[in-house]
Amino acid sequence: MSIPKNTVTIWYDTEAEAAARFYTGLFPDSAIQAVRTAPSDNPSTSAGAVLTVEFTVFGIPCIGLNGGPVFKHSEAFSFQIATDDQAETDRYWDAIVGNGGEESQCGWCKDRWGVSWQITPKALTEAMQAGGEEAKRAFEAMMQMKKIDVAAIEAARRG
Repeated sequence: MSIPKNTVTIWYDTEAEAAARFYTGLFPDSAIQAVRTAPSDNPSTSAGAVLTVEFTVFGIPCIGLNGGPVFKHSEAFSFQIATDDQAETDRYWDAIVGNGGEESQCGWCKDRWGVSWQITPKALTEAMQAGGEEAKRAFEAMMQMKKIDVAAIEAARRG
Protein backbone atom coordinates (compact mmCIF):
# COMPACT_ATOMS: atom_id res chain seq x y z
CA MET A 1 0.00 0.00 0.00
CA SER A 2 1.45 3.34 -1.00
CA ILE A 3 1.34 6.26 1.40
CA PRO A 4 -0.26 9.40 -0.12
CA LYS A 5 1.77 12.63 -0.12
CA ASN A 6 -1.17 14.57 1.30
CA THR A 7 -3.83 13.23 3.66
CA VAL A 8 -6.62 15.04 5.48
CA THR A 9 -6.59 14.13 9.19
CA ILE A 10 -9.88 14.48 11.03
CA TRP A 11 -9.88 14.44 14.82
CA TYR A 12 -12.64 12.54 16.61
CA ASP A 13 -13.17 11.90 20.28
CA THR A 14 -13.66 8.11 20.02
CA GLU A 15 -15.76 7.43 16.91
CA ALA A 16 -13.38 7.69 13.94
CA GLU A 17 -14.32 4.21 12.73
CA ALA A 18 -18.08 4.87 12.94
CA ALA A 19 -17.65 8.14 11.04
CA ALA A 20 -15.49 6.50 8.35
CA ARG A 21 -18.03 3.69 7.93
CA PHE A 22 -20.82 6.26 7.55
CA TYR A 23 -18.93 8.35 4.98
CA THR A 24 -17.76 5.36 2.95
CA GLY A 25 -21.27 3.92 2.91
CA LEU A 26 -22.74 7.20 1.69
CA PHE A 27 -20.35 8.54 -0.93
CA PRO A 28 -19.07 6.81 -4.07
CA ASP A 29 -15.33 6.36 -4.63
CA SER A 30 -14.96 5.96 -0.86
CA ALA A 31 -13.52 3.07 1.12
CA ILE A 32 -11.82 2.12 4.37
CA GLN A 33 -8.25 1.04 3.76
CA ALA A 34 -7.19 0.21 7.32
CA VAL A 35 -8.24 0.35 10.95
CA ARG A 36 -5.23 0.66 13.25
CA THR A 37 -5.20 0.10 17.00
CA ALA A 38 -3.07 1.86 19.59
CA PRO A 39 0.13 -0.12 20.24
CA SER A 40 0.18 1.12 23.84
CA ASP A 41 -1.80 3.31 26.20
CA ASN A 42 -1.73 7.01 25.37
CA PRO A 43 -3.61 10.11 26.63
CA SER A 44 -6.63 9.48 24.35
CA THR A 45 -6.73 5.73 23.68
CA SER A 46 -6.02 2.50 25.53
CA ALA A 47 -3.73 -0.12 24.05
CA GLY A 48 -5.68 -2.21 21.54
CA ALA A 49 -8.45 0.37 20.99
CA VAL A 50 -8.96 1.94 17.55
CA LEU A 51 -6.52 4.84 17.19
CA THR A 52 -6.68 5.65 13.46
CA VAL A 53 -8.81 4.76 10.46
CA GLU A 54 -7.42 5.24 6.95
CA PHE A 55 -10.19 5.92 4.44
CA THR A 56 -11.10 7.84 1.31
CA VAL A 57 -14.09 10.11 0.72
CA PHE A 58 -14.76 10.72 -2.99
CA GLY A 59 -11.17 9.65 -3.61
CA ILE A 60 -9.69 12.06 -1.04
CA PRO A 61 -7.36 10.24 1.39
CA CYS A 62 -8.26 10.80 5.02
CA ILE A 63 -7.20 9.58 8.43
CA GLY A 64 -9.69 9.56 11.27
CA LEU A 65 -7.84 9.95 14.56
CA ASN A 66 -9.42 9.05 17.90
CA GLY A 67 -7.66 11.83 19.78
CA GLY A 68 -10.04 12.37 22.67
CA PRO A 69 -12.22 15.36 23.59
CA VAL A 70 -9.50 18.05 23.56
CA PHE A 71 -10.19 19.51 20.09
CA LYS A 72 -13.59 20.14 18.49
CA HIS A 73 -14.58 20.57 14.86
CA SER A 74 -15.55 23.96 13.45
CA GLU A 75 -16.74 25.39 10.16
CA ALA A 76 -13.14 26.42 9.50
CA PHE A 77 -12.80 22.97 7.88
CA SER A 78 -15.45 21.40 5.67
CA PHE A 79 -15.91 18.97 2.85
CA GLN A 80 -17.61 20.48 -0.19
CA ILE A 81 -19.59 17.97 -2.24
CA ALA A 82 -20.66 19.10 -5.72
CA THR A 83 -24.02 17.60 -6.62
CA ASP A 84 -25.53 17.19 -10.07
CA ASP A 85 -29.19 17.78 -9.21
CA GLN A 86 -31.78 18.15 -6.46
CA ALA A 87 -32.10 14.39 -5.94
CA GLU A 88 -28.38 14.01 -5.23
CA THR A 89 -28.43 17.13 -3.03
CA ASP A 90 -31.37 15.74 -1.07
CA ARG A 91 -29.79 12.28 -0.70
CA TYR A 92 -26.55 13.56 0.84
CA TRP A 93 -28.13 16.33 2.91
CA ASP A 94 -30.86 14.08 4.29
CA ALA A 95 -28.38 11.30 5.11
CA ILE A 96 -26.05 13.64 7.01
CA VAL A 97 -28.75 15.59 8.84
CA GLY A 98 -30.94 12.49 9.38
CA ASN A 99 -28.09 10.57 11.02
CA GLY A 100 -27.88 12.88 14.02
CA GLY A 101 -26.47 15.87 12.15
CA GLU A 102 -27.81 19.39 11.99
CA GLU A 103 -28.75 21.91 9.34
CA SER A 104 -26.95 25.18 8.93
CA GLN A 105 -27.22 27.95 6.32
CA CYS A 106 -26.38 28.23 2.61
CA GLY A 107 -25.95 24.53 1.91
CA TRP A 108 -23.88 23.78 5.01
CA CYS A 109 -24.69 21.06 7.50
CA LYS A 110 -22.82 19.15 10.20
CA ASP A 111 -22.71 15.43 10.71
CA ARG A 112 -23.27 13.89 14.14
CA TRP A 113 -19.53 14.09 14.84
CA GLY A 114 -19.44 17.84 14.18
CA VAL A 115 -17.70 17.71 10.78
CA SER A 116 -19.05 20.39 8.40
CA TRP A 117 -20.23 19.55 4.89
CA GLN A 118 -21.16 21.90 2.07
CA ILE A 119 -23.67 20.12 -0.14
CA THR A 120 -23.38 22.36 -3.19
CA PRO A 121 -25.39 21.81 -6.36
CA LYS A 122 -23.45 22.55 -9.54
CA ALA A 123 -26.32 24.91 -10.48
CA LEU A 124 -25.25 27.21 -7.64
CA THR A 125 -21.57 27.09 -8.58
CA GLU A 126 -22.40 27.81 -12.22
CA ALA A 127 -24.57 30.76 -11.17
CA MET A 128 -21.68 32.20 -9.12
CA GLN A 129 -19.30 31.71 -12.05
CA ALA A 130 -21.69 33.63 -14.34
CA GLY A 131 -21.02 36.77 -12.31
CA GLY A 132 -22.91 40.04 -12.47
CA GLU A 133 -26.62 40.32 -11.72
CA GLU A 134 -27.17 36.63 -12.38
CA ALA A 135 -24.74 35.68 -9.62
CA LYS A 136 -26.12 38.36 -7.31
CA ARG A 137 -29.69 37.05 -7.63
CA ALA A 138 -28.60 33.44 -7.10
CA PHE A 139 -26.43 34.43 -4.13
CA GLU A 140 -29.24 36.38 -2.49
CA ALA A 141 -31.59 33.41 -2.97
CA MET A 142 -28.98 31.05 -1.47
CA MET A 143 -28.59 33.29 1.58
CA GLN A 144 -32.20 32.52 2.49
CA MET A 145 -31.76 28.73 2.30
CA LYS A 146 -30.51 25.93 4.49
CA LYS A 147 -30.46 23.03 2.01
CA ILE A 148 -30.00 24.44 -1.49
CA ASP A 149 -33.12 24.40 -3.67
CA VAL A 150 -31.87 23.95 -7.24
CA ALA A 151 -35.12 25.15 -8.86
CA ALA A 152 -35.10 28.31 -6.73
CA ILE A 153 -31.46 29.02 -7.64
CA GLU A 154 -32.20 28.53 -11.35
CA ALA A 155 -35.27 30.78 -11.11
CA ALA A 156 -33.28 33.49 -9.32
CA ARG A 157 -30.56 33.22 -11.92
CA ARG A 158 -33.10 33.84 -14.70
CA GLY A 159 -34.52 36.78 -12.81
